[in-house]
Amino acid sequence: MTASALQRLAMRNHPAYWAFVVHRVSGVGLALFLPLHFLVLGLMLEPRAADAFFRWTEQPLVKLAETLLVVLLAVHLAGGLRLLALEFLPWSDRQKTWIAIAFGFALFSGLLFLLAAW
Repeated sequence: MTASALQRLAMRNHPAYWAFVVHRVSGVGLALFLPLHFLVLGLMLEPRAADAFFRWTEQPLVKLAETLLVVLLAVHLAGGLRLLALEFLPWSDRQKTWIAIAFGFALFSGLLFLLAAW
């Protein structure tokens, strides 16, 4: 392997790289969710369709998907705040700790939502 290939592999093991990847993946997941969200908003205009939708949301798999959505939102928020910090604050070695705190916050938010949903 060349030195540049080894350097690229080493960069991919850094927590900041994985924070970058998770932020982008969560953004794509949220973008894919938006059309479904608008469809549901349209269903709310008719009471029968809304009632049927609300009955459907009582299924455990739907609650799990909603929990995943909350985690995606929290991860994306935390990743966005991390990017703002990178832009406006000086770089420090503590940023690995802040990345871990951000992901912990996201997982905590999702678990809190899951507990409230059951």
